[in-house]
Amino acid sequence: MTTINISLPDSMQTYVEEQVAQGGYSTVSEYFRELILQDQKRQASERLQGMLLEGLASGNPTEMTEEDWMEIRQAVRSRVSQHQG
Repeated sequence: MTTINISLPDSMQTYVEEQVAQGGYSTVSEYFRELILQDQKRQASERLQGMLLEGLASGNPTEMTEEDWMEIRQAVRSRVSQHQG
């Protein structure tokens, strides 16, 4: 695990220490890891939402054909073989 040092104004340090005490965190590091995890989840959610909106705006849906599914399967097989090879 890597160590990162940060500088905080006294008021922020007090806030963080209060959050650790009240939030059931065992350390300040655990509190910051949780904040980072929440931010990662938020960003992933925003990316997904953007992709969904892009899909909705891309036009009328079309039904998948057997050929479409075959192309998808082949693309997946190619990627798997690249990662294994």
